[in-house]
Amino acid sequence: MSGMIDFKRPDGSTCKGYFAEAGGGKPGIVVIQEWWGLNDQIKAVADRFAAAGYNALAPDLYKGRVTQKPDEANHMMSGLDFVGASDQDIAGAVKHLAGMSRKVGVMGFCLGGALTIAACARITGIACGVPFYGVPPVALADPARIKVPMQGHFANTDDWCTPKIVDEFEKAMTVAGNKPEVHRYDAAHAFANEKSAAYDAVAAKKAWERMMAFLGAHL
Repeated sequence: MSGMIDFKRPDGSTCKGYFAEAGGGKPGIVVIQEWWGLNDQIKAVADRFAAAGYNALAPDLYKGRVTQKPDEANHMMSGLDFVGASDQDIAGAVKHLAGMSRKVGVMGFCLGGALTIAACARITGIACGVPFYGVPPVALADPARIKVPMQGHFANTDDWCTPKIVDEFEKAMTVAGNKPEVHRYDAAHAFANEKSAAYDAVAAKKAWERMMAFLGAHL
């Protein structure tokens, strides 16, 4: 069963999200959107997780707005309340899944990758995180605050989440005593999105297999 649902945020208000159900007692995974919004591609990722035995919930961080235009996507991402997205929308999704799942992880792409890291640094109830090509500013998420297992997937050709940013993130986490499992691919940003011109089938397959092994070990 899959479709849009309402779930509660910690502040008591409601957030919408796409929920793909695998069943009670299964592990849970919060799937965080790219800068395009909660589109059909992200919903398909949630469905793929459900088919693999995970209760998957993708919160609608843009409140119904979706675009295919980079300028508009950048505008919506720039206007997002990142603290609210992490501490309310994603925290609410984690709590909702926790009510039916044995453990809950968080993963996301691009904007969602950065928010995956932010959520792991800022909120409780998360067992592990898997960011794809996204790292938030330290002001939003201090890597030293991350205490859960982390597996990251990053592109060597990326002018947004650059290799330098990834190196600094890995170093900061490692210095704090929680070394992340970091994978780098000779591919471009958005290599795991089959709808993107940057899609790299070989890198995407390898990243998905690595992620599923990691989630299987921690959830």
